[in-house]
Amino acid sequence: MVTSATPVTIAPLTVDRLPDLAALFGTTGTTRGCHCLWFLRPGKEVEAGWGGANRQAFEACARAETLPIGLLAYAGGEPVGWCAAGPRARYARALRSPVLRQRDPAEDGSVWLVPCFFVRRDFRGQGVMRELLRRAVDLAAAHGARAIEGFPLAGDARRGSGDAYLGVEPLFAAAGFTVVDRPSAHRVVMRLDLSAHGRTVDRSAPGRTVGGTRSHKARGRMAG
Repeated sequence: MVTSATPVTIAPLTVDRLPDLAALFGTTGTTRGCHCLWFLRPGKEVEAGWGGANRQAFEACARAETLPIGLLAYAGGEPVGWCAAGPRARYARALRSPVLRQRDPAEDGSVWLVPCFFVRRDFRGQGVMRELLRRAVDLAAAHGARAIEGFPLAGDARRGSGDAYLGVEPLFAAAGFTVVDRPSAHRVVMRLDLSAHGRTVDRSAPGRTVGGTRSHKARGRMAG
């Protein structure tokens, strides 16, 4: 039986893992409908495809990409968490947002973005989101990214589940990200310069264990 004490491992999303992602997203109506297309496609297109069409579009995108499109967290073989990650240029809708108005467009291909997370309800509060972010940083470094960014909620106040997918400022700060812009009272853009930090890739196991045997790096609050 899989419980919140079951050790969790992280792996990049590959084509053969797409059914696992669909199973994870099927646990809530919002994730089942959106299927993580929100920052990839125009809003009207996402709304029109809510459900099966969005899943098909996301899976087509994943198959066409040469770089990973995100990471999955597993516990006892079951998918329990997700983190989208990839070159900033991939996220066309995010690039049109006022939140990223101060970015340098010339960096869109070399800077990665972590736009959203999702963690299954029974695994929240176990450090899974923090570990997904850590592994996203490793993945970006492994593929030669010069930096990686996120645009989480500002501050550390608890938010409703509707906003939780963005992450929060302390989550990114704990991973070494620093604030580069505060586009609004509620959002912040944070960045980790991989080249300046001489970031090296963790080449130990394919998935780092958290949960029942979690490390000190996997502590902290996690939203969905």
